[in-house]
Amino acid sequence: MTDKTVAVIGAGQIGELMLSGLLRAGWPVGRLLATSRRAERAEELRQRYGVRVVDNLTAVAEADVLAISVKPQDAAALLAEIGSKVPGDKLVISLCAGLPTSFFAKRLQDGVPIVRVMTNTPALVDEAMTAISAGPHATAAHLSLAEEMFKPLGVTLRVPESQQDAVTALSGSGPAYFYLLVEAMVDAGILLGLPRQVAHDLIVQTAIGSAVMLRDSGEHPVKLREAVTSPAGTTISAIRELENHGVRAALLAALEAARDRARELAEQNA
Repeated sequence: MTDKTVAVIGAGQIGELMLSGLLRAGWPVGRLLATSRRAERAEELRQRYGVRVVDNLTAVAEADVLAISVKPQDAAALLAEIGSKVPGDKLVISLCAGLPTSFFAKRLQDGVPIVRVMTNTPALVDEAMTAISAGPHATAAHLSLAEEMFKPLGVTLRVPESQQDAVTALSGSGPAYFYLLVEAMVDAGILLGLPRQVAHDLIVQTAIGSAVMLRDSGEHPVKLREAVTSPAGTTISAIRELENHGVRAALLAALEAARDRARELAEQNA
């Protein structure tokens, strides 16, 4: 479906990840448009990717797919500008964290199909986790088009829209949790006497190897953890301390907080 013209409206971090991923997957540069409020950002996108950077109304007029990736608090103003100009034969893809498709449906003409997408920053290395949900008027063909656009960035998964706030908490924000964990483990390595770079390399490769085993083995994480945990050994001593400090409970509370914040964003921008 690379005969479709895609406009990334609000080409910030996530929008740029989408642009670069489509180009790496062979999407014709002539079929890609971008918009940006800042002239210096527009020039940066032109120089880096060779895409046309246009105004929002030109993007609406020329594109078949409008991928909206502005900040949630900016979405209402954008839709006030373009909403009445988007006909029913366009596909609107929302990359706005926390905003339900009903938010867009209220501000677009009746009949415009909307698909909600939550991806994450590992799209930069084609290892994203992207969840896709059908909104009003979105057909199986619209979902398939969205999947085709995001598959080059990693793995795609269809979920009901009611689960998207949980997706945001788990995988949308998820990379930050892992980076924080790696940061803490590197600091622990330094405390134990290792040079920073050695500690960093040990933890990063351990994280990569563990993730690949989780993905490829098909084993439950409990079974994989138990394989490392010998009776009265070093690992069980460390796990006891993690449990004593409430790490599992802290993670549960953290993800609930992220989900609740996604819901708040929707309410604040309703």
